[in-house]
Amino acid sequence: MKDRAALLKRATRLEWLTVGWNLIEGVIAVSAAVASGSVALLGFGLDSGVESASGLVLLWRLGAERRGGALSAERIEQLDRRAHRLVALTLFLLAAYIALDSTAALWRGERSETSSVGIVLVTVSILVMRWLAHAKADAARKLGSRALEADSFQTLACWWLSIVALAGLGLNAALGWWWADPVAALGIVALIIREGIEAWRGEGCC
Repeated sequence: MKDRAALLKRATRLEWLTVGWNLIEGVIAVSAAVASGSVALLGFGLDSGVESASGLVLLWRLGAERRGGALSAERIEQLDRRAHRLVALTLFLLAAYIALDSTAALWRGERSETSSVGIVLVTVSILVMRWLAHAKADAARKLGSRALEADSFQTLACWWLSIVALAGLGLNAALGWWWADPVAALGIVALIIREGIEAWRGEGCC
C-alpha cells in the first residue's frame, strides 16, 4: 500500500507538471502565432489546452484514490473507467481540431512569417513531451492504470505534433513550403482517433 501511495504521489506530480508546462507553452505559442500569422503554431498552442484538460482529468482520478484511502479493486476500476473515457474524449477533440485546422490552412493557402520564438518553443517541447510521456507510461504500468496509460499516449501524440510543427515551421522558414505542416498533421489524425477508440473501450494504449 505504501508503494502504491508513493506511485500515486509521483503520478500526481507528473500531471501537475503537464498542466503547468502546457499552460505556459500555450500562452507563448498563441502569442507567437498571432505575431507571425502561423496557423500551425496557433494549433500547437491551442492543443496545449487539450493536454492541460487531460492532465486535470487525471489529477481528479488520482486525487480520488488518494483521498479515498484503501479502495477496493472494484472501486479503483470504476474510477479508472470513468477517467479513461474522459481522456478518450480529449483525444477525439484533439484529432478533430487537428483535422479541421489543417484542412482550413490548406484551403486558405495561408502563408506565415518566420517565428524564431515558435521554433525554439517547439524544440524545447519535443524534449519535455518525450520525457513526460515515458515517465507517465512507466507510472501507468506500475499502477495498472489504463487512464494514465491513455494520457501518456496523448502526451506522446503531443510530442509527435511538436515534431510536425517544428518541421512545418522549419520548412516554411527555410524553403517557403507553407503547406508542409498541415499535410503532415493530417497523417496522424487517423492514429489519434484509433487510440481514442481503444481508450473508450478500455483497451490498452501505446
